[in-house]
Amino acid sequence: MSRKRRFRVRNTEPTDFPAIIALGLEVYPSSKPWSREQLASHLALFPQGQLVGTDLETEEIVGMAASLIVLWDDYDVDDNWKDFTDAGMFTNHDPQGHTLYGAEVMVKPGRQGQGIGGKLYAARFELCRRLKLLRIRAGARLPGYHLHADAMGPVGYVRKVVRGELGDPTLSFQLRHGFTVIAVVDGYLRNDPESLGHAAIIEWLNPEVATPEDLARSQGRFPV
Repeated sequence: MSRKRRFRVRNTEPTDFPAIIALGLEVYPSSKPWSREQLASHLALFPQGQLVGTDLETEEIVGMAASLIVLWDDYDVDDNWKDFTDAGMFTNHDPQGHTLYGAEVMVKPGRQGQGIGGKLYAARFELCRRLKLLRIRAGARLPGYHLHADAMGPVGYVRKVVRGELGDPTLSFQLRHGFTVIAVVDGYLRNDPESLGHAAIIEWLNPEVATPEDLARSQGRFPV
């Protein structure tokens, strides 16, 4: 059995941009990667929300997470990824908002299943607590959906994943880390061939800020 390599999570630096772009090409080979312009904009607007996971032995970047703060009332739940991220530039970042929006989490192929994604999410949870934000929301890709699209619609697929009747590489992982589904939307990532453009809108409520009313609203948003 090969020895499991150790890694750490830290804030992104400008020198990380080439490695992040290369990582994006590995994870999404059929999509356009993050650009230097976008990554620089993220750092200029909200450096605390930009994270990388690095191998402790080699310093190789093996994971990345990007987020911004939004005022949720400015959006509709069925808006798409470009709406929530201003086409990936994060120029809609609003420090007065109370929602940390997860625009990206990716882990290097071959290093998945080693806890890197969990550590990136843990760092994001800690950031939400530190900034006293109400919640984290994101659009969860449904990479397993294309395998079942002939048999069911995206809502039915997500319900089966939430019930544990089906496993999805992305959504099942997020559910295990404390997220709940609040909606299923079409056209979130139009060029995602695995999700066929669909996504589950997920939420994690900050237990240090959320009220019982917040919890009740979240749990009842997407009946299964």
